[in-house]
Amino acid sequence: MKKNYFFILLFLVTFIVSAQRSVKIGYIDTEYILENLPEYNQVSERLEEKAAGWKKEIEDRARKIDQKKEALNSERILLTNEMIDEIEEEITLDEEELSEYQQKRFGPRGDLIIQKQQLIQPIQDQIFNAIRELAESKNYDFIFDKSADIVMLYSDKRFDVSEQILRTISRANNRKKLDSRKDKREIENQSLIDDESDLISDLENKEKENNKEESNEKQTKKLTVKELLEQRKQKNSNTRKVKD
Repeated sequence: MKKNYFFILLFLVTFIVSAQRSVKIGYIDTEYILENLPEYNQVSERLEEKAAGWKKEIEDRARKIDQKKEALNSERILLTNEMIDEIEEEITLDEEELSEYQQKRFGPRGDLIIQKQQLIQPIQDQIFNAIRELAESKNYDFIFDKSADIVMLYSDKRFDVSEQILRTISRANNRKKLDSRKDKREIENQSLIDDESDLISDLENKEKENNKEESNEKQTKKLTVKELLEQRKQKNSNTRKVKD
């Protein structure tokens, strides 16, 4: 019903706009765009690795539960009713915990769905920004998504702008990489400047210390000469007193 309302509204808007000027319409295939984006493939691989780890953990826990059941069946004759009830309760608890874990990881609100949304959201934002940029630059009135719920009974390939969206995203990513490299070079250059400044400062401090040491040595030499003169003067004075 909602789709019918949408197409009726689209028809009315198209009719009104067409009365004034020609309408420019395009469409995209989001699935095709995502499959051809390296970022999306990387995200998918990361999610698949996580999902594989969770599945393995579930299988291991399920195998342990099966082993407990087999052990109970083989030893049932040797066990008391109380022991059997206790083991069965433990198995039931393990099964409940495993079911909760499966829902936590793979349920409708599980970690896989949440993390997928978090990782894909930036890519979806890129696609949306590229669509808006293309629509504004090429004066599109409507751009539909072939992969969405809208039923497209026929679509002419010449109105498919998916490749243009991919090129727009690629250019934006290349600009980001260039900016990132430029920032990296600026940081490295600044680091070299800072290192050079530190080296110059160390050399200046070392030179000041050397000058200070030389000055102290000279002062020590001067004091030593003065002391010698004083000693000589005192010696002469003592010699005179002895003669007297």
